[in-house]
Amino acid sequence: MRGEPTDDAAARACLTAAADAGDPLMGELIEEHGAADIWAALRDGARLPLPDGDRGSRQAARAQRWRARATGIDADALLCAAAELGGRLVVPGDPEWPGRLDRLGERRPYALWLRGVHDLRHACLRSVAIVGSRAATAYGLHVAAGLACGLAERSWTVVSGGAYGIDGAAHRGALAGGAPTVAVLACGLDIDYPRGHAALFADVAARGTLVTEHPLGTPPTRHGFLVRNRIIAALTPGTVVVEAGLRSGALNTARHAQDLCSQLMAVPGPVTSALSGGCHRLLREWQATCVTDAADVAEQLGPIGEELRPGRGTALARDGLDAESQRVLDAVPDRVGAGTATVAVAAGLGLDAALGRLGLLAAGGFIERCPTGWRTRPDSGGQGR
Repeated sequence: MRGEPTDDAAARACLTAAADAGDPLMGELIEEHGAADIWAALRDGARLPLPDGDRGSRQAARAQRWRARATGIDADALLCAAAELGGRLVVPGDPEWPGRLDRLGERRPYALWLRGVHDLRHACLRSVAIVGSRAATAYGLHVAAGLACGLAERSWTVVSGGAYGIDGAAHRGALAGGAPTVAVLACGLDIDYPRGHAALFADVAARGTLVTEHPLGTPPTRHGFLVRNRIIAALTPGTVVVEAGLRSGALNTARHAQDLCSQLMAVPGPVTSALSGGCHRLLREWQATCVTDAADVAEQLGPIGEELRPGRGTALARDGLDAESQRVLDAVPDRVGAGTATVAVAAGLGLDAALGRLGLLAAGGFIERCPTGWRTRPDSGGQGR
């Protein structure tokens, strides 16, 4: 976020630190009463408007844990610490908020902490999740990297979880193919987990986006990884499981994709490999679609974003933009970013109108976020003004 946070955004920042990620009770309370009121009640030790039901004692215990954690949480401190790291907070209703996350209902993230130069909503408009085993074989790593690279060359964003094995191969393949990649983490943005992927996370931040539900300083937990998987599945219209054993966490992501009615795909492997057992179960019992290369995946998801040009570029020609969008695009610099307020003044628009146009231009591939605001994308054809 840029500028002063709204009461809702500040409250949601605090709730990411006070409540467990994806808690349906907290999601229900926010939906019913608003984040600002729920946070104020926790901060002041007031009684929460818990829903009636036979789970009252368990709900009360969770509310008590939230109150205990709320002590000492300060929105300004959370937001300033993230900003010093180059991070930002995105909440529902922001131009950068991916609308697909709203499919999660009461399990929708309270807010997202992001670090990276790419607009998350734009990146996920044409995206696919690639997941699989951490203990991947050479076959799995080769297939994952090839799939991701081929999809990136077709202007698809690859979303994965930043783990060793298939995740890491998918992120690297996407970067090699020249497209942004999104890594969804189960810890704070200041924690490189796994530690061996510190350089990879730096590359993702420089050319894509790191995403987490957790504020800085939050360590990863086993439960956190499982909860994180729903975001990987929800950000994209389709999920590919490249290599997974029968007990792999990748099947948890596949289950979320199926529950969200997203396209579920799996790569077959050697029948002698236990690490392909999960993929074969998806093909046999879950009606997953068999895919073997990037062309197969693109064919399954092709109707989404068909108007995009092959390779890099934008969804529309520049001369197809309306007059206000043209003025906003003209006000966005090529290299050094400009803040939203600066662009609004240069374009002669109000702040809200400029925000809306910036979101549309980002979704169309004309501009991107950078540490200092907005700038045109090098491959958008928007230079030379």
